[in-house]
Amino acid sequence: MPELVAPTARLHASWLAAQEEWGPDAHMDGAGLGSEDDVESPEGFAAWVETLHRRSDRTVPVEQGRVHATYWWIAEGDTYLGAIDLRHYLNAFLLDAGGHIGYSVRPSARGRGLATWALREVLHEARVLGMDRVLLTCDPDNTASVRAIEANGGVLEDVRETLVGPKRRYWIELLPTR
Repeated sequence: MPELVAPTARLHASWLAAQEEWGPDAHMDGAGLGSEDDVESPEGFAAWVETLHRRSDRTVPVEQGRVHATYWWIAEGDTYLGAIDLRHYLNAFLLDAGGHIGYSVRPSARGRGLATWALREVLHEARVLGMDRVLLTCDPDNTASVRAIEANGGVLEDVRETLVGPKRRYWIELLPTR
């Protein structure tokens, strides 16, 4: 049974195996990985995991161009299946192209509904943070992501050209928590 877990150095080997599936130049949405991050060595990976944890702490400044965000990994036991993050607010780039939530599922775990499930779980966390709506974006040809967003109540605002190419932009209205 999959679960959302806080990033952990314990999943280093499985995370590297997932990265291999994506390929060397692939961008893993929701992972928070930057080109400057060393994830190959156990020490570098552990440092990156700590960086991900710090980014959720609103009392700690984040790096230039980043916003505070909470990261989760989709895992099944000791197997890393993907990542999802919730950005606590939007900067200009995220409003245009990135949205509040990013996610990715490793190629060998796709087709199981993991993105739909993880998004539903993180929408609850957005409510807890006091958000009343969230923006999600995806590439126009990413039908799996379109299905996950729409299954969670996403309403298409538009398809527009952004700094990173065309994006479908969806808003999800959040009902208050009880």
